[in-house]
Amino acid sequence: MTTVYNSNYRSKESQFASGEQPSQRQRINLICLPFSGASIYSYRDIATQIADFINIMPVELPGRGKRISEPLLSDIYNMTDDIFHQIKTHLNVPYAIYGHSLGTLLGFLLVKRILNEDLPQPLHLFFSGRGGPSVQDKDKHIHALPKKEFIKKLHEYEGSPQEILNDEGIMEFFEPVLRADFKAITTYMYKKDIPFDIPITVMIGTNEDTTYEEAMKWQDETSKIISVRQFPGGHFFIYQHSSEIGRIFSYTLQNSLEIVGD
Repeated sequence: MTTVYNSNYRSKESQFASGEQPSQRQRINLICLPFSGASIYSYRDIATQIADFINIMPVELPGRGKRISEPLLSDIYNMTDDIFHQIKTHLNVPYAIYGHSLGTLLGFLLVKRILNEDLPQPLHLFFSGRGGPSVQDKDKHIHALPKKEFIKKLHEYEGSPQEILNDEGIMEFFEPVLRADFKAITTYMYKKDIPFDIPITVMIGTNEDTTYEEAMKWQDETSKIISVRQFPGGHFFIYQHSSEIGRIFSYTLQNSLEIVGD
C-alpha cells in the first residue's frame, strides 16, 4: 500500500489534559509515559512536531505536576497499576504508546497488563533511551547514593540544565522524585514471558550508555520485526531531535491506521 505522508503539523502546543478524547481530526491517541522526574509537560516539544491526526495523552505519576500532593511511588508495578487505571477507559479508540527510559519499562509492563485484561492492544510501541527489559540497569544503586554523588550522576545524564542541578532549593523538591523513579527502575526484576504481537520502534542516542545490541533486545518481546533508530547525542537526544522523532511518530502511525483500515 502506498502511503502519502501527512506533513500537516501543529503550529501550537497540544492540550496536555490526560484522558482527553481525540477530536474528529485526531484519529489516534499517543499515550506518553514519563521518564525519571518527568511531568505531563515534558513532551511539549515533541507534541508540536506531530501530525494533526495524533492526540497526545501524557500521563502523570503521583508526587509531581498536577498530582504533587500525592505520595511518590517507587515500585514499578505500583506505577504501572496507577497508569493503567488512568488510561483503561480510553482504549476503545486506536492508540499507541511512547516511553523514554523509565517510560519504556512502564510501557512494557502496561502492555502486559492491558493484554491480561483482554483490552484492545496498541497499534505501535515507541521506546527510547533504554535497552530491552531483560537488560540489567548499569547503576543498580543510584537511588541510594549520597546526595553529592547522586547529583554528580545526574550531571552525567545531561538531561537537566546545570543551573537546576546546582540550585539547592529546586533540587530539594526534585531529588526525592528522581530517587523514587530511579529506585523503580533499578529494583525491577525481569520475567521472561511469551512475546506479544505488537510492532516496536526503538530509538537511542549514539553517546548514551545504551548500546545497539541492548536496544535489539526488544526483539525478544515481540513477534514483529522491530526497528532501531540511532540519533546523535546522549540520553536526552529526544530534545535535540524532536522534529525527526515527530516525523517518525506521524509516518508510522499513519501507516498503522491504514493497515487496520481506519
